[in-house]
Amino acid sequence: MYNPKGNGKDKAVQSVQFVEAEPPDHLRNIVHRYLEIKTDGMLLDDYRFHALPDACTYLVFDQLNESIAGVGKLRASSEELNLGKIFHYVNIRFLPGVWQGDKEQIAHGMVDTPYSGDLPLLETNREISTREFVDQQIVLSNLVEELIEAEMVVANPVTQQIFENIFDIHTVADMAAIANLSPRQLQRTLKRTTGFTPHNFLKVLRLQQALNGTDAISYADQSHFIHSFRKATGYTPGQYSRKFDV
Repeated sequence: MYNPKGNGKDKAVQSVQFVEAEPPDHLRNIVHRYLEIKTDGMLLDDYRFHALPDACTYLVFDQLNESIAGVGKLRASSEELNLGKIFHYVNIRFLPGVWQGDKEQIAHGMVDTPYSGDLPLLETNREISTREFVDQQIVLSNLVEELIEAEMVVANPVTQQIFENIFDIHTVADMAAIANLSPRQLQRTLKRTTGFTPHNFLKVLRLQQALNGTDAISYADQSHFIHSFRKATGYTPGQYSRKFDV
């Protein structure tokens, strides 16, 4: 199955906590993980969060400012986001293709402005702000259930089929065949539900396979792997492993 690595944690910064938690069983075809990232205190320098492309949609809650929340996505290459010297975020990471909400509300990169949409994100942010992360997950699950009932998030059978057969996919044609779609149908479906073209979606899957230690399956040869990895992340695999933990 698809198990994306959302970020690389800079090994030089020890005062940043990054915690992931699995959702309840009945939400696992919708939610990949609940996430918390926060500082233990004021950092000496701004923290640059190295966000890896993962094709997921996020709900982001700023625990230091209850008015800031929103829907975020990443592009097909890594982004370095400046989180400042002190921060505390809680996120819901949805599996690719399940988000059905307004695409115009999605921020690419940082969610850093007051939320003005019609989702109950600010109410949720206020409710979780007084709780520890383990108790916040109950509130986040309740929100996901509300979004399912409103059909704002829906399990995606196409991406599920792709993830279940991820080790058999080497080309876009393989992806289309496994999804039982024509290349044109796959193009329309992935673009509509994930925002990615099949080519870029495959690039993200390959990178994530590499980060999970299966690069030999994903790439034709070592030089191709190194070139593709550097293009996606800005680092060679060796440089990345020395600088970041994933």
